Amino acid sequence: MTVRTRFAPSPTGYLHIGSARTALFAWAYARRHGGKFILRVEDTDRERSTKESTQAILDGMQWLGLDYDEGPFYQMERLARYQEVIEQLLQNGQAYYCYASKEELDEMREKQRAAGVKPRYDGRWRDSKQTPPAGVKPVVRFKNPQEGYVVFDDLVKGKITVANSELDDLVILRSDGIPTYNFGVILDDLDMNISHVIRGDDHINNTPRQINILKAIDAPLPQYAHVPMILGSDGERLSKRHGAVSVMQYHEDGYLPDALINYLARLGWSHGDEEIFSREQLIEWFDLASINNSPARFNPEKLSWLNQHYLKIVDAEHLITLVIPFLERDGCDTKADLDLVQIVNLLKERVNTVEELADAAVYFFRHLEPSDELKALHFSAEIKPVLADLIEKLTTVEWNHEVIQNEIKQIVTTHHIKFPKLAMPLRVMVTGETQTPSIAAVLELLGREETLKRMNNRLASFPE
Repeated sequence: MTVRTRFAPSPTGYLHIGSARTALFAWAYARRHGGKFILRVEDTDRERSTKESTQAILDGMQWLGLDYDEGPFYQMERLARYQEVIEQLLQNGQAYYCYASKEELDEMREKQRAAGVKPRYDGRWRDSKQTPPAGVKPVVRFKNPQEGYVVFDDLVKGKITVANSELDDLVILRSDGIPTYNFGVILDDLDMNISHVIRGDDHINNTPRQINILKAIDAPLPQYAHVPMILGSDGERLSKRHGAVSVMQYHEDGYLPDALINYLARLGWSHGDEEIFSREQLIEWFDLASINNSPARFNPEKLSWLNQHYLKIVDAEHLITLVIPFLERDGCDTKADLDLVQIVNLLKERVNTVEELADAAVYFFRHLEPSDELKALHFSAEIKPVLADLIEKLTTVEWNHEVIQNEIKQIVTTHHIKFPKLAMPLRVMVTGETQTPSIAAVLELLGREETLKRMNNRLASFPE
């Protein structure tokens, strides 16, 4: 059997973390078994589906590197096929027209709630001999079996049994001729020869209904794997406040796609105690049996930690292409005569994201004004002559960080002060900040001319 999986998002919003993980699992399973991964866009919600959301999903998939073998397919281009099977079900007595109005259905459910009964369609048009009301466009309902059980072996959850008596006759075609989710999805999976339906467990209640429809049209059943949902770190349903933003927001915030892929894969799936692994290792190891049966918890701190790891190992030349847009957004001239490779290598182990890397590099491109608080704390009359002495020394020495470091140490020794007493005001003078890598390394990359220019400009503002 050829493994064929699919990802079938609705274009009613961005590609969020939960959907991206579902797509990743379906992609990894297909790649693991040498199969095909199909992208399908379920765009039948005409009020909420937008081209912008569709593009956001495609962009998110591309950025994550979740390449698909077929598609994207769009449900709105398949309406004739849905109508063909609807007609077949109607002719076979496996579906029927329902003319109940919204008001009638609301009244029915209200009475059921008042009686302490689970609200559900009562089958009033199932075998009705009534004359259809004039001018009413009916929906089509599937005639669900009323006896027996639906039994299936979920590849994550195990054996699941649902009594048909618990299921009512669901709408499969709306009055406007658009299929509902539960009907469109099974026909799409059938026509696209999907072998494994891997999706969130919020769909698990739909599966018995879908199986009954497939049996009604004598179609083979795919294998199902329902993946537990992702919760926030507090155990509540994942939301924006937990970091459940658009996948592309992580791109805009400076995360690396490999880091997010690694994190999402580990979010509810495991291979021993491995925490960090490549895409190739994920494909080699991935199996559905190792998906946890309980909800995973989203941890932004762990994602940041993983991203920091990937920043450390990524090629500097590639990292430069990622950091340049952030620098330019900050108003930096990236064509300036600076060694970006050396700057990136100096800073990348101190940051968690590409955006933080760009923020940390800004002082190389322009002279930042220190805060009044930093000036008051570090710019003193006492240290002014020491810095003047350092300026004189730096004017003529060989310009590399070892020599610069030695000159700073000699100045410190000569003036009988501790290293931070000089290094802190020097950092503030040159970078406008107190937290930097080795100040000698910073000065080397900044260059002699720019370093002395900044030091002289700042020294003039020191108190006498």
